[in-house]
Amino acid sequence: MRLKLLPVLLLLAVAPVVGHGEDLMDAYRQSIANDPVLATADAQRLMVAEGVPIARSALLPQLSAGLELDQIHSGGSTQTTDSNGNIVDTGGGGHVRDRNLVGNLSQPILDLSAIANLRAAHASDDAQEQTYQAALQNLYVRVASAYFGVLQAQDMLDIDRSYEEAYKSEYDQTSARFKNGLSMEADVNQSKALYLYIKGIRISAEDNLKDARRALQQITGKPVGTLKKLRDDLPMQGPQPDDEQAWVDAALKTNPTVLAARYAVSSDEHKVTAARAGHLPTLTAGVGYNKFGQWSNAMPGTAAYGPATTTVGLTLNIPLFSGGLTHAQVKQALYQRDADQGVLESQRRQAARDAANYFNLVKDGIEQVNSGRESVDAAQKSLASMRAGYTIGTQSMTSVVIAIQYLADSQSQYAAAKYQFILDKLLLKQAAGTIDMHDLEAVNGLLQ
Repeated sequence: MRLKLLPVLLLLAVAPVVGHGEDLMDAYRQSIANDPVLATADAQRLMVAEGVPIARSALLPQLSAGLELDQIHSGGSTQTTDSNGNIVDTGGGGHVRDRNLVGNLSQPILDLSAIANLRAAHASDDAQEQTYQAALQNLYVRVASAYFGVLQAQDMLDIDRSYEEAYKSEYDQTSARFKNGLSMEADVNQSKALYLYIKGIRISAEDNLKDARRALQQITGKPVGTLKKLRDDLPMQGPQPDDEQAWVDAALKTNPTVLAARYAVSSDEHKVTAARAGHLPTLTAGVGYNKFGQWSNAMPGTAAYGPATTTVGLTLNIPLFSGGLTHAQVKQALYQRDADQGVLESQRRQAARDAANYFNLVKDGIEQVNSGRESVDAAQKSLASMRAGYTIGTQSMTSVVIAIQYLADSQSQYAAAKYQFILDKLLLKQAAGTIDMHDLEAVNGLLQ
């Protein structure tokens, strides 16, 4: 009876549980709203986008106005000017008030540095937009990976629990047989060792499941409930197109991380131009308005208001020497461009490597999943044979235990192969920069 119970427990451990739990799209919708990594990328994208109007402002009209009020106190005689322009001594102390109203309007006509800075801001905005797209695409993979991490941890815990119960029953039965003189002490020690060993593994599996659920909660920001499980009959479809170089070429063209690095280099080129323009003249048109008035409390009614003056002109500014500032800024911009070119090349090589690697993993994953399924079938048949042999005395208990452990390993590897096959397909599309929500919905359709 003990040996018949083991395969039943094992089958129950890996059998899918039908229910109405949360699915992958539920986790994705929660992560879109609550994932701090994506929220940070979005805030950075919006922050960098504001650099465009900031840079553009240097090329737009600048309008300013000012009002200056001064009051001059005098303890002795006060002198002022009458309407004929003669200086009059009032003979007493008092104060004089001045009011000056000014306004200025300027419009840059030629400023090559500001133009280059605007172009650099646009390129930086494009780079940050691609960085956000990379974060969004990475979210698809992180959610799927964390979701399957919970499912795989749950599978391992179910298997370990079934083993613990089976070995506990075996240990109890062996102990009873030993007390009745029907079993050797070595069998008792062996069954006890196996029971304690699998008990420790089960405790570790419980901790792994708790951590896996926390990993998913870290992304979604919500407690993890019952999750839908992956069905067994997965479609074994290879990558389309079935050409490794095509995926590598796509990664070099559309991978958002590569595109972000490329835009960063473009921004650096414009910043070099802007720094070099520090040696060039700038031309600005300006309009100024000024109105001055003065009055004194010592001579009421003698307030004098000058006529308003308007000034229109052009200002040409020619830089001659700035203490080496411009030269140093040019070198700094060149070094930054060289550094970002190195980053671009690193990203290109990484994207090409990832695309080739995940292409091969998906291709090999089909064989691994099929082999894993066949391995489980063979392990189940082997366990049945060992059990029958033990019943008639041709096989030892050790052989049965080995067969049970082999079945457990086969089931674990088969489950891991299925999860990894799906993740590798998502990672391949991520490397190419083509992954989107439809891919996640297709994976969600494999759940039950």
